[in-house]
This record gives sequence, C-alpha cells and structure tokens, in this order.
Amino acid sequence: MERAQLVKHLMGGEAFMPIDKVLKEVSFDKIGERLHGLPYSFYEVFYHITYTQKDILDYITLDDYKTPKWPEGYWDKKRSPKTKEEWEELKSNFFKERQDLAAYILNENNDLNKPVKNSEDHTLLRELLLVVEHNAYHTGQLILLLRLLGDH
Repeated sequence: MERAQLVKHLMGGEAFMPIDKVLKEVSFDKIGERLHGLPYSFYEVFYHITYTQKDILDYITLDDYKTPKWPEGYWDKKRSPKTKEEWEELKSNFFKERQDLAAYILNENNDLNKPVKNSEDHTLLRELLLVVEHNAYHTGQLILLLRLLGDH
C-alpha cells in the first residue's frame, strides 16, 4: 500500500463521515452531556481519540516515551472542557498531531515495516493502522452521540 493512500485513511472519511464534519456539527453547550446511561460524553470520546493519537505519535517518535496508565491515563477526568477556548485547543491539537503523523508516514526515511523507536515488535505500519482503526471506531461513536444530542 502506498504512503499517500495510508495518509488518506488517516485523514478519515473513506467509509464514514470525516471527524472534521462531525466536530463542526456538535453544539458546544451539549458536548458534556452523557445520554441514555452512556458512560461518556461527546467531549470525553473526542478527548480519548486525541490523547490516544498523540500517545501513539509519541510512541513512534520520542526517545523518552513513557506509557500512560491504562485505561485511566487515556480519558479525561471531566465530562467537558471548562471553556470554549479549551475545546478549540483540543480540536487544534488533534488536527496538528494528525498532520504530524501524516508527515512522518510520508517521510520515505521512515520504514513502514521496521519496528518503531520504542518497540522491538511494533512496526510503523502497525501503529498507523492502530490510529486509523481507533479513530474510525470512535468517530462512529461521535456520530451516534451527535444524533442523540439532536445535532445531526
């Protein structure tokens, strides 16, 4: 599979609504609501997506990577951001880090089939596919939450 196609999948929207569009449709005043007994809000799921994507980027690139505690390290302790600015910063971080990951994948010097910096077994291709799969799975949850919130 060519690198450009891998990045296209990373950007999402191949088989589902792109996360960019989902985020544009949700109302800020609803992102902290937990509906129908669900254990998470829209914000909490998006925070988890963003944090996990950044964690994998760090895993493949940093010399001093430290594994967060699972599962609590991957979820925010609050249901919603305190301010709109905090929400906008989280979204900005997601897109910046996704772009950083895309650039890393497109760099021909980074072998897709060799183990990443912090592993003897996990290849760059495996880590990228984890991000794509994880983001797609949780984007589906965001779409469902968007519908339950009445924003779609």
